[in-house]
Amino acid sequence: MPNNRIDMVDALRGYALLGLFLVHCVERFELYWLDPMPDPWFDGVMAVFAGKSFAIFALLFGFSFATIMANERARGKDFTLRFIWRLALLFGIGTLHALVYRGDILQVLAAVGLLMIPFDRVRSDRALLAIAFLLFLQIPLLARVGFAGSADWASASPYFFGDTGLGTLATGSFADVLNINAGPGMTGKWSFYLETGRVLEVAGLFLIGMVLQRRKLFAQAAQQREAWLAIAAAGAGVWVLLSLIEPHILPPGSDAGGLPMQRQAMEWFTGQWRALSAMALHVSLFVLAWHSPLGRVLATLAPAGKMTLTLYVGQSLAAAPLLYGFGLGLFDDFSSAQLVGLGLATFAAQMVLAELWFRHFRYGPLEWLWRAATRTDFSLPLRAK
Repeated sequence: MPNNRIDMVDALRGYALLGLFLVHCVERFELYWLDPMPDPWFDGVMAVFAGKSFAIFALLFGFSFATIMANERARGKDFTLRFIWRLALLFGIGTLHALVYRGDILQVLAAVGLLMIPFDRVRSDRALLAIAFLLFLQIPLLARVGFAGSADWASASPYFFGDTGLGTLATGSFADVLNINAGPGMTGKWSFYLETGRVLEVAGLFLIGMVLQRRKLFAQAAQQREAWLAIAAAGAGVWVLLSLIEPHILPPGSDAGGLPMQRQAMEWFTGQWRALSAMALHVSLFVLAWHSPLGRVLATLAPAGKMTLTLYVGQSLAAAPLLYGFGLGLFDDFSSAQLVGLGLATFAAQMVLAELWFRHFRYGPLEWLWRAATRTDFSLPLRAK
C-alpha cells in the first residue's frame, strides 16, 4: 500500500504537540491552579500556545478523519462502522490516560469525533463551513450573557469552579490520584469543556479540517499559496479587531457591580475567537514557512508528529511521578522558566527518539496498537521493511 502521508501535516502535528506540552509544563500538569502565580514565562507560553495548540489538534483530527474516509471510499469500502470502533478505542485510551492526567484531551476528541460521521455525508463544503461558523457562535455562552440577570442557570457558577480534588494530586498516593481523577476530576474536565464552549469549538474545527482535506489545501499547499496568505491575513485581522473591541464589549466585572458569570461567559466567547484567529495565523504561517528554506528545520518535527499519541501519553506518564505527591512532588520546586527549559529539553529528546524509532519501525507503539485494534488485525507489520 503506498504511503500517502503528508510530511508537512505530520510536522504541524508535532508543532502542536510541542505547544501543548509547554502549556502543560507551565501549568505543572494542573497543579499550577492550586495557587496561580503568573509570571512572564507563564504568560508568554500561554499567549503563544494556550488554546491554539489544542485547536490545531482538533483541526488535524478532522483532516485525518476526512483523509481516512476518502481513502477507503477510493478502495470501494465504507469505513463508517470501523471508524466508530476506532473512536471507541481512542476513548478507552483517553480514559486510562485521564486517570493519571485529568487534563487528557483524547476522550474529548474521541467523543466529539462521533459528530463527524453524519457530516461526512454532507458534500457541500459551504454547508460545512456555515455549520462550523454557527458552532463557533457559541449560542449557549451568548445565552448565558443575555440571561445572566434573570435566570438562575445563567448566573450559576460552573461545576469545575468548585473543588474537584485537585489538591489530592499534590499530596495523595497513586491510588488516591486514580480515585479522584476517576470521579470529580473526570467530571470537572468535562464540565470545563462543555461549559466554556470547547466542545462546540472542537466540533467546528473538525468540520474545518474536513474542508481543508477536500479542498487539498494541505496536499497542494505549494500551489495554493494565495489561499494560505489570505487565511493568514484574515486570522491576523480578526485577532487585531478583537483586541481593539473586546474592552468595549465585555460586561462590567463584579468589582464594578456587574454579574460575574455574565462577564466570564463573554470572556470565554471572545477568548475562543482570539484563539481561533491566532490558530489560523499559526497554521498558515507554518504552511508558508514549510515552502521556504525554513521547511528543512520544520521537517525535524515530522517524526514526533507521526507518533503523537505515544509521545502525548508518554509526557504525562513521565511528568506525573516527577511533579505529583505520589512521586517526587516537585511541582512547586521549579520556576516557570525552568519548566519551559525542561519541557524543551524533554521534547528535543522525544524528537530524537522518534526519528531513531522510525528508522526501524513503521508506526509508533501506541499508533500501531490503535491501528491494529481498529482493523482487528494484529498481524499488521510494525517493523519497517
